[in-house]
Amino acid sequence: MADEYSLADLLERMYQNQLGLEAALMELTLHAEQQGLVEVGDNVRGALWAIGENAGHIKQGLARLKGQKGSHLG
Repeated sequence: MADEYSLADLLERMYQNQLGLEAALMELTLHAEQQGLVEVGDNVRGALWAIGENAGHIKQGLARLKGQKGSHLG
């Protein structure tokens, strides 16, 4: 079954999972901040910033990978 998916497909799904987790963490962060846990919110926002930075690189890499014609990866 693993042979049915290309590397680009697999990475795309991982990227989509990352975006979903990022959104869920933001919801929890907002809730924590509403409860007065400002330091927790600040810490999570720092981690979310790194996730966002990495998401940009991942998206560019996926676009490059998908653009490779005749690659043995897909």
